[in-house]
Amino acid sequence: MTKKSGLAQAFYLGGYNLSGDTGAGNEIGGGLAGTQDVTGIDKEAHERVGLQRDGRLSWTSFFNPETAADIPGTTEDRAHVVLSSLPTTDRHMMWATGTTIGSAAACMVGKQIDYNPSRGADGSLTIAVSAQANAYGLEWCELLTAGTRTDTGATSGTSLDLGTGSTAFGLQAYLQVLSFTGTDATITIEESSDNGGTDAWAAVTGGAFTQVTAGPMAERIQTARNQTVERYLRVTTSTTGGFSSLKFVVAVARNNVQTLF
Repeated sequence: MTKKSGLAQAFYLGGYNLSGDTGAGNEIGGGLAGTQDVTGIDKEAHERVGLQRDGRLSWTSFFNPETAADIPGTTEDRAHVVLSSLPTTDRHMMWATGTTIGSAAACMVGKQIDYNPSRGADGSLTIAVSAQANAYGLEWCELLTAGTRTDTGATSGTSLDLGTGSTAFGLQAYLQVLSFTGTDATITIEESSDNGGTDAWAAVTGGAFTQVTAGPMAERIQTARNQTVERYLRVTTSTTGGFSSLKFVVAVARNNVQTLF
């Protein structure tokens, strides 16, 4: 696999693109919080099972107090407005290592636990922010959109080749809707075993997000744990009442082993 630098990354939080107001990703971590020794007296080596999973994300933000009203042609608030409220509810985060389909993306539902400005002697002002996972841990996914995708009507997107045959353990997917103009839109993940050749594209069971009627918003979905998922996936958008602009990002994790939450 080709090595790459940390350039041209992206960070989305709760339906806001904070990439331009983020200076560094200080920690992206997750995995098992511990293991339990289950070694029987008849064994000659240790046996262990995994326990609860966890996740954490911390980053450095720049102070940008602009709101959507300050910036003509946008509906997106900037970092200070988004982060300084410190809500007690869950926040959806997506750190993308690139902006092409298939780029790795660390996704997490968690609690933002701080917002700590630091003013340097030279006059610089940065803010340390961190979040801890809630319920699901941190999941490494792959982008199903080329970074931020903008649809102006119902669209079938470009596919992602996951490189192997089907798996039998379901998937999880994350959505960030940055803005929306229109009546409604439904964002759906579709699958095919051969990229739509002889196996026509079909909606993944449980792979549709809640109908979008406004933005910003974010959502996490998951299918059944024993569900077959095909080799190729893509994102389609549909509508009943019409829309003129839908700006969004989708990332997916297809499980190669049994995964429970």
